[in-house]
Amino acid sequence: MSLPDPPPFVTRDRRSNSCAGAGGAAPVHVSLAAATGGGPANAVPPAGAAPNMIAGGVPNMPVGCAIRREPRPVPNQFGPAYVAERAWLNAAALRPGAMVAVSSADGGVGRSTLVAALGGLLALASPEPVIAVDMVPAPWNGLGVRVGWQNSATVWDAVRELGSITSRAEVEQWTQRGRTGLLGLVGETEGHQRRPPRPEEAAAVADRVRALFGLTLCDLPPAVTTAVWWSLAVATVPVLVARASTDSLRHTLRLLTCLAAAGYARTVRDCVVVMMSVAPSVPRQVRAVAQQVGDTAGAMVTVPYDPRLAVPEPIDARLLRRRTRNALVLVADAVLHRCAAERPLSVSSTEGRA
Repeated sequence: MSLPDPPPFVTRDRRSNSCAGAGGAAPVHVSLAAATGGGPANAVPPAGAAPNMIAGGVPNMPVGCAIRREPRPVPNQFGPAYVAERAWLNAAALRPGAMVAVSSADGGVGRSTLVAALGGLLALASPEPVIAVDMVPAPWNGLGVRVGWQNSATVWDAVRELGSITSRAEVEQWTQRGRTGLLGLVGETEGHQRRPPRPEEAAAVADRVRALFGLTLCDLPPAVTTAVWWSLAVATVPVLVARASTDSLRHTLRLLTCLAAAGYARTVRDCVVVMMSVAPSVPRQVRAVAQQVGDTAGAMVTVPYDPRLAVPEPIDARLLRRRTRNALVLVADAVLHRCAAERPLSVSSTEGRA
């Protein structure tokens, strides 16, 4: 997809509306019903869009039904202490069906690495199981490498058995388990009698998983189609990953500009951008472009270079460098802060088309 050049400068609405307890205005989450009439204007997808990635939410779930659970203790590896404590408290008060959609403007920026690292930390924070779903419609299994393998099950098994999945246990039999408890429906790499799911199949699985788990992370393909744009729009929290390079950040800025121009301004304001460093120091020109991205998106966090993230092996967030752990806590805090906001849940894709 050819993205237009960004304007010389980009501004954003700096309203503080992400936390229910902060007294700010509650952000309105989009639903597929808005595409067929009604709903806010900025919830309407581009003309002719056929949303076929993530469905619009959890059906038959009361709005605003946060369940306060006993918070888990914060491991002493994670800081800053006050930020970690706030994140862990928000994780204990998640509303059912929260979904974090992770995409990027380009491939090869560390998207699956972030999903596994962030998901592993969220699994430590949340009293309820946290699951990640590989939704890349290609024989690429970056998420599986980062979560780890205990069996041969993949997301294809969940696609094949979708009609019989009615409980968490039926989903968990097809998952891999990370070192900190993150569950992963990892990608399929085989081509004989098995295959990666098509976008609409992956969407159906994500919708079913979202209805059964308290927090779901979706590892989406790069945001070069309207289907991925819509998936970012209907998620509780959209996340974009960029590499710490001027090209990657400029592509991310163009993507944010295009999303806003296409009617997804609220998605841009809610978006958390994560910059993955590829070297111990970040050049000045990269920091300058990162500042522009941060001024446009809802939040911007830099994950410093860590050799453990550069090696293709399962990630344990507790074993990362201190600066990396602290950065992941900031990402988790930004995500959970938005998940804790008062947001009306969207309807599923089938209900929206009815």
